[in-house]
Amino acid sequence: MGWDGLKQWGEDATRIKRLAGGSSNDVWSVRVHGRPAVARLGKRNDADLAWEAKLLQHLDREGLAVPVPIPTTDGRLFADGLTVMQYMEGGPPETAADWRRVAETLRKVHRLTQGWPQRPGWRSSTDLLDAWSGTRIDLAAMPPEAVARCRAAWARLAGRDTCVVHGNPNNPGNVRITADRVALIDWDEAHVDVPDLDLVLPHNGAGLMGPARDAAEQASAAWEAAICWPDEYSAKRLAEVRKV
Repeated sequence: MGWDGLKQWGEDATRIKRLAGGSSNDVWSVRVHGRPAVARLGKRNDADLAWEAKLLQHLDREGLAVPVPIPTTDGRLFADGLTVMQYMEGGPPETAADWRRVAETLRKVHRLTQGWPQRPGWRSSTDLLDAWSGTRIDLAAMPPEAVARCRAAWARLAGRDTCVVHGNPNNPGNVRITADRVALIDWDEAHVDVPDLDLVLPHNGAGLMGPARDAAEQASAAWEAAICWPDEYSAKRLAEVRKV
């Protein structure tokens, strides 16, 4: 059905401008019910989209600023791979103080999602100590030496409590800050994992120190190397992961 499906949000629903949405989705600013919104068209299955919608509704009820799905005219939160979400006002974080606010918000997410079920088809970093694949990660496609380095980094997180992690909060484009709130957008890579992966932020916003900071930075670099493999960025991140 593609973008024709936008009419399921009302006959006046209209695409306005394409937005940066990464390689997995086609993302547009839209107008729905006379108000600005954001629509995302991708290839995620219904179970995956239902997991994300339930998560965003939960965080919204708990008082966090997230792009809650806007229902279709018949009450569905997504349809044929298309999701329409609330538009979040604000700009990207710029200062060290901004990034400390981001870290505080992420820690609230982590506290509110302890025990959350894993996103369908995904694996956590510590699952990948034994497993070889999960959604966008295929360790079998990486050189054995690279896999060993990534697993050595993730092994330092083994045994930690898990929760939902945003997955890419260090990208300023995924955060919208105003004077009174921090909104996290683009939850396409959210999954259950060790919270340390979310806390490697510009300006060391989370205030990690010593071995905890080193372990988080190594695990985060390994994760991004694996999930982006094989491209120039993944090679750059892998170079940050110490050899075994």
